[in-house]
Amino acid sequence: MTATDSGAAGAPILPEPLRRRAGEFEEQGFTVVRGLFGRDETDRLCAEFAALRTAGPVPGHFEPRASAVGSPADPLQTHPRVMHPHEINALARDVLLDGRLRSILEVLLGEEVLAAQSMFYFKPPGARGQALHQDNFYLRVEPGTCVAAWLACDVIDRDNGGLEVVPGTHRMDLFCPEEADERLSFVREFVPPPPGLSAVPVDMEPGDVLFFNGSLVHGSQPNRTTDRFRRSFIAHYVGRSAERVGRHYRTLSMSGARVPLPESEGAGPCGTEFAPHGPH
Repeated sequence: MTATDSGAAGAPILPEPLRRRAGEFEEQGFTVVRGLFGRDETDRLCAEFAALRTAGPVPGHFEPRASAVGSPADPLQTHPRVMHPHEINALARDVLLDGRLRSILEVLLGEEVLAAQSMFYFKPPGARGQALHQDNFYLRVEPGTCVAAWLACDVIDRDNGGLEVVPGTHRMDLFCPEEADERLSFVREFVPPPPGLSAVPVDMEPGDVLFFNGSLVHGSQPNRTTDRFRRSFIAHYVGRSAERVGRHYRTLSMSGARVPLPESEGAGPCGTEFAPHGPH
């Protein structure tokens, strides 16, 4: 049986592992698919972004800067995240539109999906994390929400700033964020776990993919290691029934065709970064 086979009543019959993951996603707001991508694939992806960094800035996508003289070094200024790399790199586009992701996303969302965004994080040793937040606070998908596919490209754990999630918050509305601690987070928004709930870590191996609901509160701590990066490729998707999305997100079908959606209000890039301490 495949995910597209149907029973007598016409409802899809899902393979048991996928059925279980859909149940986890519905109940907890996230699920991890282990080894969805091969180690050779994540190594190639990392090599592509290492080459991009060597090649220099790409305005609007990748803009490293030097730390100001006399200021503490900030690893995220020399290794900033890459925004929408699928628009400038063929391999990043292939990963964003990968059929393995599509098959799982269509089960989790229950409909055809559109790709809305890609990002690549280097997160070098000593880098700050990203305070707990909700992705749909930025994408503002209407109606509904987005779903993230978070691909680990390194061994990711609590030491090097792995992701943390707050199960159950996917059933809640968007929260009004507080201001984050700039010493720990490179973005301003911080959503404290609601009373009775707490953040739990998600340790991952290269090739694992964490899928999570756009309302799920999640984030990461600083990379406290001295010699380990925490590289990851992140993509966001919306259901085909979505009617609006923020202007920063240019939706594509999974075949790569542009599918423009009207703009929603109040959207922004994924995370409002604190002002840099170095020269522009």
